[in-house]
Amino acid sequence: MSRDDKFERDLTVILDRLAFDAKPTTENKLSMLKDWLIKLQHQNLVKINHSVMELVCAKYLIERDYEIQLEYPLNELLNCDLYGIKGLGNIVVEIETGFIPPENALAPLTYTSARLASKIIRYSSFAGKFALGVPPHYILPFPRVLAKPPRNRTQVEIEQVKALVDAYYQKPPVTEEEILNARIHVVYIIDVDRARVSEIEPDTYLHRAMQKGVVFDCLSPE
Repeated sequence: MSRDDKFERDLTVILDRLAFDAKPTTENKLSMLKDWLIKLQHQNLVKINHSVMELVCAKYLIERDYEIQLEYPLNELLNCDLYGIKGLGNIVVEIETGFIPPENALAPLTYTSARLASKIIRYSSFAGKFALGVPPHYILPFPRVLAKPPRNRTQVEIEQVKALVDAYYQKPPVTEEEILNARIHVVYIIDVDRARVSEIEPDTYLHRAMQKGVVFDCLSPE
């Protein structure tokens, strides 16, 4: 079986799971999203573990009356994983699978914290509501300050986040104003095995993760 065939087969399997209790209109929308992902995979633009999470999350949002697009361009530099519109509002969702590039193998927590901070800062400016999607087995180590309301952030915290992000991402660099205004509104826990999603407030997510010993202060990029 070729890689393309396996990709399509796996998407068909997850679509069958999602369609089990879905309305016909929801199933039709998911089928169109599946076809779009297959087209992108032929161009080597998406991978299966990421794509199945997108479809599971898409069903959750479609059932909450969002019109969903996948791999949606926000501008000439940024594509988001899921983009949804409901009424006059919109949502942007970025999926995180926990992949660490080999060049960051010696600082995986610091790198991931910087990547998540960069995503929250850059993507949330395009969204009335910004969310990160994550599998149940992976803990998102994003800086705690980005879960605070902007009015509660200190200058020191903003400078710490900027130093963290600048150590890995400077094309273009984030600004202090962008950091001040950035916000993550919700975390989606995407359970592919059971084809379901649960949502949790960022503060609650961080509190539970910290109970497991994960540190969310801005890490030194050294």
